[in-house]
This record gives sequence, C-alpha cells and structure tokens, in this order.
Amino acid sequence: MAIMIKSPSEIEKMRHSGKLLREVHNTIAPYVVEGATTMDLEKIAQAKIDQLGAIAAFKGYHGFPAALCTSLNQEVVHGMPSDKTVLKQGDILSIDCGLIVGGFYSDAAVTYAIGTPTPKIAKLLEVTQASLEAAIEAAQVGGRLFDISWAVQEMCEKAGFGVVKEFVGHGIGKQMHEDPQVPNYGSKGKGPRLKAGMVLAIEPMINAGKPEVKVLEDGWTAVTVDGSYSAHFEHTVAITNNGPQVLTR
Repeated sequence: MAIMIKSPSEIEKMRHSGKLLREVHNTIAPYVVEGATTMDLEKIAQAKIDQLGAIAAFKGYHGFPAALCTSLNQEVVHGMPSDKTVLKQGDILSIDCGLIVGGFYSDAAVTYAIGTPTPKIAKLLEVTQASLEAAIEAAQVGGRLFDISWAVQEMCEKAGFGVVKEFVGHGIGKQMHEDPQVPNYGSKGKGPRLKAGMVLAIEPMINAGKPEVKVLEDGWTAVTVDGSYSAHFEHTVAITNNGPQVLTR
C-alpha cells in the first residue's frame, strides 16, 4: 500500500476543490424537498458545477452516468438520479458528489430527511453524522488508521445500527480512490500509522437494521438486504500537525 503524502500546497489545492464542492452541496440543499425528482437535483448540481468551472468527478467514472449519487431510503450508496424517483414525506436521501478542480479531487456526502422522519430514522441520521465527526477527531498524526474506523463502529453499533462492511472510505488526491481504504469498522490501535499530509475521504454508511447489503442488477445501486433505511455522511479530511482539517466543510 502506497499512501500518498500531500504537500501543504497540494492540500491548499484540495481545500479549494472542497470549498467549491461545498458550494455545490449548498446549492442543491434547498431543492431536496417533497415533490422534487432526483433528476431535478442532478440538473441543479451539474449547472452549478459548470458555473464553477469544475469537473463532475463521478460522471463517466467506470461508466457512472451522473454527477450525483442519489441514494433513497434503503439504497446505501451509488443510486442513480432519475425522473421517476420523486421525493415524498418520510423519505431520506443521500446525496454524494465529487469534483475535480485543478487536478485534485474532493468528495462529500449528506443525507437529508424529507419532511419529518420517524424517531428511529432521525436517530439514524443524527448518530451517523456524529460518528463522522468522531472519526474526523480520531484522524490525528501518530494515531492508527483503524482509530478512525473504530470511532464509527463503536458509536453506531452502540446505538443499535448496522455498519456496512462492503463499502469503505478511501484516500483521495489526484485520484478519486487512493490508498488506504478506510473501513467503518476495525480495532483501535491497528492499521497504518497516520501521518501529516495524508488526505482521506471518511464516509460512514450506516443501516437502521442489519449491516448486509447487495448490489442491484443495474450494477451500481447498493441496497440493504433487510430493506431498512441507510444513512451516509462524508467529508474529505487532511491530517495535519495542527489536527484534522475538513476540506469539504
């Protein structure tokens, strides 16, 4: 495993990429409402990406057709925008987006509740988001990679939720997926030593029910096997001597 160490100037370029990605997410957010289609959101995102002069990182990646991954309810990740997918009260929608700006990638995801979620689903979103923050806090120079993984697993399993094993976070830089893989489960104190200049996409994918997932016939969309809802939050994070820095905040 060759984990790339980014120079301070490269991290600044990634911060710029992350800042523009946050603008895309902020532009989409007001439109994630009852009655919108996931294709409506895709069009808004693509228009904003074009306006910013950025490149949609996911579009064309291994043949993926869109700028956004829009994963609804029991869809875990890699859902595809569609005119037929209309958001309704009680749904949750994960929106994952990545950009290439100046040759550097950024990657971030948010899960939205449409209307008022049930208490269990509200807790799923709250705990998944909190586990991302705990994982970011664990991304300290001198620590171990699985300190990050353990932070997610410990918080989410304690709350009674299933931690997805098949999909993981990743290193990121001039490529979307670089070493190391960043699982959301693992033993504290294990894994490669964390060093200043590593940049990781940390992304808890957490199910309200059991952890098992399967990929649908479209070859992309991953869903929970038991049909339970799934939440997904992600940030691109630089590990520095001054602590973790979230580049997509």
